[in-house]
Amino acid sequence: MHTTRIAIVGGGLAGLYAAYLLEQQGISDFVLLEGRDELGGRIASVTPEGKSAPGQQPEAFDMGPSWFWPGFQHALGALVESLGIVSFAQFETGDMLVERTLNGTPVRMQGFVNTPPSMRLKGGMSVLIEALRQRVDAQRIVTGQTVERLSFNGEAVELLSEDKGGLIQRYYADHVLLAVPPRLAEQRITFSPALPVSLAHQWRHTATWMAPHAKYVALFPTPFWREHGLSGEARSLIGPLGEIHDASDPSGHGALFGFFSVPASARKNSRENVLRQRCRDQLIRLFGPQAGTPVIDIIKDWAVEPLTATASDCQLGEHSTPPPASALEGPWQHRLTGIGSEWGQQYPGYLAGAIEAAERGVSGLLASGQLLSADR
Repeated sequence: MHTTRIAIVGGGLAGLYAAYLLEQQGISDFVLLEGRDELGGRIASVTPEGKSAPGQQPEAFDMGPSWFWPGFQHALGALVESLGIVSFAQFETGDMLVERTLNGTPVRMQGFVNTPPSMRLKGGMSVLIEALRQRVDAQRIVTGQTVERLSFNGEAVELLSEDKGGLIQRYYADHVLLAVPPRLAEQRITFSPALPVSLAHQWRHTATWMAPHAKYVALFPTPFWREHGLSGEARSLIGPLGEIHDASDPSGHGALFGFFSVPASARKNSRENVLRQRCRDQLIRLFGPQAGTPVIDIIKDWAVEPLTATASDCQLGEHSTPPPASALEGPWQHRLTGIGSEWGQQYPGYLAGAIEAAERGVSGLLASGQLLSADR
């Protein structure tokens, strides 16, 4: 049994940033519980060998979110800068390709250029996770612990977590910050007493960004398409990739990545090697024979990740409207706050949404006086 003042459920960007903010305020009586063995949540980068890249890699490629926009996502941009992380603009120079029919020639047209530019991080988005992890007391972070139940006994919240071996751990906290998607929390965590009916309904119907998606990344010795005046961007009505972009490292491998347009339910019935070959065939149609022999290609299907997706997440969708982050009345009032990215008010589902939701959650605790104690 462990006691703590604040329990953070989830070790993705929101959870780690909340832990970072607490330590910045001199608050150390907290624990962060993450179900996966690695931190990052939906942020996942891989090395050129296809292995997980926890951060500080010479080059890495994102299988989760790839971009941020500091031109209008100011808090996230300021955080990246303050952590000393190198960013660079998404390559968008040249024409894009559009394929509408399987046997037709892809149409070449002027590409889109984002203003302000879409930015990426050198070494992949996982460098942001690693930079925050290094600034949080390692003794406050526990991985491999999936929270299964939250119970409020009138004085404290009891958290029951379970590891892969079935070992149960109990934590008691004054307040819980939920740094997981609302739908995942409502469907995977048992609340006792139950959440208010209206709140549970809103959480259950908030789509989890990335949950129904899958990404494909193919690495090449060089970004050869640029030699032909192509930006690497493509759109397809044929698939299996509906949207393709240049994912090259500025000083390393050339790379292309694409979002699958094939629904999660159909991907579930397809073997990965078959999907991979279909992606290669599509790249050949678009970029020529050279695109059919990548150094390595990787598929990441978020719909099969039990700590990201639920059965309700099988359909593609847009970013949802953020639901209420806490109960307005009843036993869970002042005890439970949602801080995952879907609770972000301006950018729900985006990386910037995780930053703003975490900031709001921590500042709310500070304003309420719940964190005014001797450990500050």
